Amino acid sequence: MLQQDYFLRLIREFTDALHLLLNKKDREQQLDEMRRMYEQYLGGPYAFWHTAKLDDVLDAISRYPESERLDRMEMLAELYYAESSLHSLPIRDGLLNKAFTIFNYCDRHSDTFSMDRRQKLADIEQRLQSLNTTVTD
Repeated sequence: MLQQDYFLRLIREFTDALHLLLNKKDREQQLDEMRRMYEQYLGGPYAFWHTAKLDDVLDAISRYPESERLDRMEMLAELYYAESSLHSLPIRDGLLNKAFTIFNYCDRHSDTFSMDRRQKLADIEQRLQSLNTTVTD
């Protein structure tokens, strides 16, 4: 029970930190703090999370207890989603694809319905379609 309370506090702390980060004006400061968030909440170096293939990312998440995996995956998807707004193509496209895949997995395997997650999935899908339309025109 104590471990579960700790993890719930960790999720709230993550959500608050991400919200504060997104309200900062300085892009470089946002990127620096985002790099620290990957390391703080997911462990391992930012470079791994940023450049690894999705299979390797999911394998790394598997080191967490089963009771935390979906929440950790959702944290990772949130970071990818937020970070995508700080980059241009092709990095943005890669981050959005990773975020979509992870959010979609969480949506299918979670026993908690999340309207926020569904809205992000729709937003990512729309952004990816508009990027592909722009690139092919």
